[in-house]
Amino acid sequence: MENKIEAMLVFEALGKPKEHLTGFLNELVKKIGEEKGVKIISNNLSEPILAKDQKEIYTSFAELELSLDKIQTLVMIIFKYMPAHIDISYPEKVSMNNHEWNEVVNEIVRRLHAYDEVARVMQMERMVLENKLKEMLKKLKDTNK
Repeated sequence: MENKIEAMLVFEALGKPKEHLTGFLNELVKKIGEEKGVKIISNNLSEPILAKDQKEIYTSFAELELSLDKIQTLVMIIFKYMPAHIDISYPEKVSMNNHEWNEVVNEIVRRLHAYDEVARVMQMERMVLENKLKEMLKKLKDTNK
């Protein structure tokens, strides 16, 4: 593979019960390994431990060393699975033609638009809920007079 990329990605998980974290991270590793153009070289799953200053919330992580067929595959993995840390170990320099750059930046733009749409919908829903709550509080005050 002439465009092969090797990278270490770290995925973090937080929650309870601790068995859920282990199951979640195992499933995540499985899904990533099934992605086209991705080969898992090694994986290290940590044992869940109590999060700092917590009594019931656990934290864990999976460290994956991946071989990817091209930089676009790495970008897709980053956006789809959102690792906490990425370290590209090979190659030292990444060279792409304009067609490959177009694929990468268009994927980034597409994802940003999708995130923006979700944020705008959530803002609108929050405004609607705030207005309904204000109406209900006003009616409650009026009926208690």
